Amino acid sequence: MQNIIPASTGAAKAVGSVIPSLNGKLTGMAIRVPVANVSIVDLTVKTEKPTSLEEIKELIKKESEGELKGIMGITEDEVVSSDFNGDSRSSIFDYKASIALTPTFFKLLCWYDNEYGYSYRVVDMLEYVLKK
Repeated sequence: MQNIIPASTGAAKAVGSVIPSLNGKLTGMAIRVPVANVSIVDLTVKTEKPTSLEEIKELIKKESEGELKGIMGITEDEVVSSDFNGDSRSSIFDYKASIALTPTFFKLLCWYDNEYGYSYRVVDMLEYVLKK
């Protein structure tokens, strides 16, 4: 129980299925670590136009307070995985852990509770279906 295990993931392919404009533009892998819960996404992003990590943060903050409230979040605190146990949001952008490599190339880190976030999205989907 003390190994870090590189593994494949279907997450990037799934995103492309749900958001067709991203189909074929994402790839990824998983790094399995022996913790009971909570994972982190290390997203490498190349933008078309030069920007800054601060501008990306402001965009994520705006969306997390608007249309994606309760689904996406942001933290500027120094955090560890257990800080997100029981968090119902699907993605919490970690501003302090993210970095700008160039004005068009970024590493964005986002935390999520493997079970809670997923369960809440299932409930959201059921509520959506019941309204239709």
